Amino acid sequence: MVTPTNLGFPRIGGNRELKKLVENYWSGKLDQKALLTGAKNLRAEHWKLQLDAGISQGHIPSNDFSFYDQVLDHLHLFGVIPQRYANLPSHLETYFAMGRGLQKPDQGVDVPAMEMKKWFDTNYHFIVPKFEPNQTFSLASTKPLDEYLEAKALGIQTRPVILGPVSFLHLGQAAKGHTFDPITLLDSLLPAYESLLTKLAEAGAEWVQLDEPILAFDLPQESYKAHYAKAYERLTRAAPGLKVLLATYFGRLGENLNIVAGLPISGLHVDLVRAPEELEPVLQVASKSNIVLSLGVINGRNIWKADLDAGIAIVNKAVGLIGADRVFVGPSCSLLHSPHSLAAETKMDAAILDWLAFATEKLQEIVTISKAVKDGEASVAAALDANRKSLQSRRTSPLIHDPAVQSALKSVNPAMFTRKSPFAARWAVQQAKLHLPLFPTTTVGSFPQTKEVRVARQKLKKGEYTLETYNEFIKGEIEKCIKFQEEWGLDVLVHGEFERNDMVEYFGECLKGYVFSQNGWVQSYGSRCVKPPIIYGDVSRPKAMTVDWTVYAASRTTLPMKGMLTGPVTMLQWSFVRDDQPRKDTAFQLALAIRQEVGDLEAGKIPVIQIDEPAIREGLPLRKSDWAAYLEWAANAFLLSSTGVEDATQIHTHMCYSDFNDIFPTIAALDADAITIENSKSDLKLLSAFRTYSYTNSIGPGLYDIHSPRIPTEEEMSERLEEMLKYLDRKLVWVNPDCGLKTRGWKETEAALRGMCNVARKARAKFEGVKA
Repeated sequence: MVTPTNLGFPRIGGNRELKKLVENYWSGKLDQKALLTGAKNLRAEHWKLQLDAGISQGHIPSNDFSFYDQVLDHLHLFGVIPQRYANLPSHLETYFAMGRGLQKPDQGVDVPAMEMKKWFDTNYHFIVPKFEPNQTFSLASTKPLDEYLEAKALGIQTRPVILGPVSFLHLGQAAKGHTFDPITLLDSLLPAYESLLTKLAEAGAEWVQLDEPILAFDLPQESYKAHYAKAYERLTRAAPGLKVLLATYFGRLGENLNIVAGLPISGLHVDLVRAPEELEPVLQVASKSNIVLSLGVINGRNIWKADLDAGIAIVNKAVGLIGADRVFVGPSCSLLHSPHSLAAETKMDAAILDWLAFATEKLQEIVTISKAVKDGEASVAAALDANRKSLQSRRTSPLIHDPAVQSALKSVNPAMFTRKSPFAARWAVQQAKLHLPLFPTTTVGSFPQTKEVRVARQKLKKGEYTLETYNEFIKGEIEKCIKFQEEWGLDVLVHGEFERNDMVEYFGECLKGYVFSQNGWVQSYGSRCVKPPIIYGDVSRPKAMTVDWTVYAASRTTLPMKGMLTGPVTMLQWSFVRDDQPRKDTAFQLALAIRQEVGDLEAGKIPVIQIDEPAIREGLPLRKSDWAAYLEWAANAFLLSSTGVEDATQIHTHMCYSDFNDIFPTIAALDADAITIENSKSDLKLLSAFRTYSYTNSIGPGLYDIHSPRIPTEEEMSERLEEMLKYLDRKLVWVNPDCGLKTRGWKETEAALRGMCNVARKARAKFEGVKA
């Protein structure tokens, strides 16, 4: 019998209940008991929802819930707590301090957050494990067991989800000051996993899901085959009655199928959305063994309805070769990356809404395919007929295709990818115009989005504010922001972005070809949720998007004003993207729209324009053989958006949480006059790439971490700047935070930026007149 299954469900809740629980706990409005009770209720709701949808008993995921991040959960699960957090009084306080930092001056507590990175090529962030060379591991928590028993008490048999041991180590790093490969800790780690699996088996678990997403990477074949063989032989021996589903996703196994083949596992999950070509080789491996194949035929990362006929054909092929009892039907990956449900979407164009499926609807797709194969297509005839009509409607809709946009796309030529002069010549012209001091200070763009700002936006939407009233409110916020920046000593100002709900959503609302959900939230990190816009058709710019607000802000100061835009690759990566044309074409459509906006900002006498591209590294394919093609069109998309200006206009960009060594030639090819980067959580190791590759344009490494409420001291910021100058030419160094300040409060923002500007002034006093 074909089994409908799921790999993970969105943890935040249909109305972001988890976000509200956690933030109320942080602010002291909820105590620990209320937090834990609320989380328990949310988990129960999600298990019951999946069971009611038709996901099989025993194949509903548990332990996919997390208060902050699933990798952070595993650090606590196995006792990997860096020493700086060791003396905090409670488990929960330690947990959140590792994720977001903790500052209690009255108690002498001041610890920064751990480093975050993007989870593979998604916009989700995970906490990076840091391992000591003599790292010890233990089963320090019973979270997976507790949540399994919690579901069992409700009459729901679940399949606990655990990050596999090889991926857990591979995704980590050696702690600061050490240079070993964490995979060497495998022998020390495995006893903790063995203990966990034994306890799950004793509690009655029938299956456990061990996620090994690194199998989508290029891996050293011989050594990793040995690591996997050792790990899975030991784990299955420790709990022989527990069936192991090894789950891979986000890409193709490729040659790593040789690593997996022959492992003592009971099942293998493969992502047939990202890697449809895997079906044949995986079936061949399965036909020579007794393992179950879990077929990821529903896209867990996008929001378009699946082609159910195509999914049925894939599943039928597998059933014909290995039998129905050995086939699971599921999503390509965890549904963590999908919004919760379409139920709240009451305002979207009905035609476009009919093309969509969020997480709850994807469960229905999984069940429909399973029933069609098990009981015959006639048993789900109505669902299949409705699906076919939706797909046909989308293919033929006039909403999607715009001949003018297609014509503009065909007119793009190589000359549109190049600035008029090299950087050195541009820099001289820009300095003559801007008169910037040594170590010029700026911010990455946004300022705190207070409750008052959010309420004003809501009142406009509800009709309680007229547009005139709202605009006057925003002007007042801009004026206050400018006054603060002038007072604190910033050199290049921003308008604060108070009119923007999100750095992607705001621009999407101004562009043709986008549509927006009311409640399509997904988790980005911790309690931070984003509502990605949906690109359903050809993209164009009907009118200017930022010019009026930026020009107004410039009129309120004599200092240089920086226009703030989101770049085409980030607009692409942080949206749900149409899947009926190459991503490159959509990126170039976005670039052409942004190029128009850049030209209008320049015409409005805005001297500095920042085009943020924090997601270029995020979009990098997982396999190196696929890098060159992506990096070429990604760089060209940025250049297409940015190069239509005069030499005197200074172009900035911003990137965050990137392994720059992987993409450094592309960063150089962007030819931005200044790049600001996330650097504060990375122990300055990112800067070595800029020295190694002899980067010659200006750069602003983040001086402090804005993702934590912790306020850095001037001393530590001075020390960081001194360290930066070991790698960088001081004449080209900017001083700035590592990201936008939207999620911070005004009190901590003022303290941090005053300190940052003081640090810059002291550095100027030290180095001005000193020969470089």
